[in-house]
Amino acid sequence: MTIHIQKLRFETIIGILDFERITPQRVEIDCALEYERGFVDYAQVVQLIKREMDKNRFELIEEALETLAREIKSRYEDVSRLELKIMKPDIMEDCEVGVSKKFNFC
Repeated sequence: MTIHIQKLRFETIIGILDFERITPQRVEIDCALEYERGFVDYAQVVQLIKREMDKNRFELIEEALETLAREIKSRYEDVSRLELKIMKPDIMEDCEVGVSKKFNFC
């Protein structure tokens, strides 16, 4: 089974530029969790993502992806694969930028 969370939008502190460390900016997160058995509450996954992003105030998107993956796996042991994508849609005038990563826990 795969749970899909797409276009989770909220504001948080993320980035290395001076203004990014002060002013929250909008992020969009996509998440796909694969699991074979058990139950994964997508509402709790959404809250976990938002809580970790706000708590950690990441400088790099890459750090955020690694931390989110670690936290999701520790909470949901039956997750075998995870794909995360974090986009910063407002940081550049002419495009949206972001980073994604696939995690295999098998």
